Amino acid sequence: MITTPQIFEMELKVTSSDLDEQDHVNNVQYVQWIQDVAKGHWEDRASASQKEKFFWVVVRHEIDYKQQAFLDDLIILQTYVDEITNVTSIRHVLIKNKKNDKILAKAKTTWCLMSHDSKRPARIDENMKVLFQQKSDQ
Repeated sequence: MITTPQIFEMELKVTSSDLDEQDHVNNVQYVQWIQDVAKGHWEDRASASQKEKFFWVVVRHEIDYKQQAFLDDLIILQTYVDEITNVTSIRHVLIKNKKNDKILAKAKTTWCLMSHDSKRPARIDENMKVLFQQKSDQ
């Protein structure tokens, strides 16, 4: 059985609160969207028990800004988890303009799994790893 990353997707519309003084999406907003899609992926895939026991904190963001986005643009956020270590995972995010499919920004982020009880890093076990994978019979 082959496993590949499970892609999670969200859609949003640029609002005036997303804009900076140049009337395009503020770079800080892209960081917020990266966090939002990561959280959405976790919320969508994790069990109630996992959410009760664990949470994720970002350790590193690497972002490449490619194009600008403007008021009322429809945006697609896509993310998947790639590399997983004992306590961290590497998450990739693409932020695209829905109308023309152009990449607006892409990011590679490192997240650390934390225990709610101890507030310390928690080990990522096999059950946690498969949350973000899709299986195929090839």
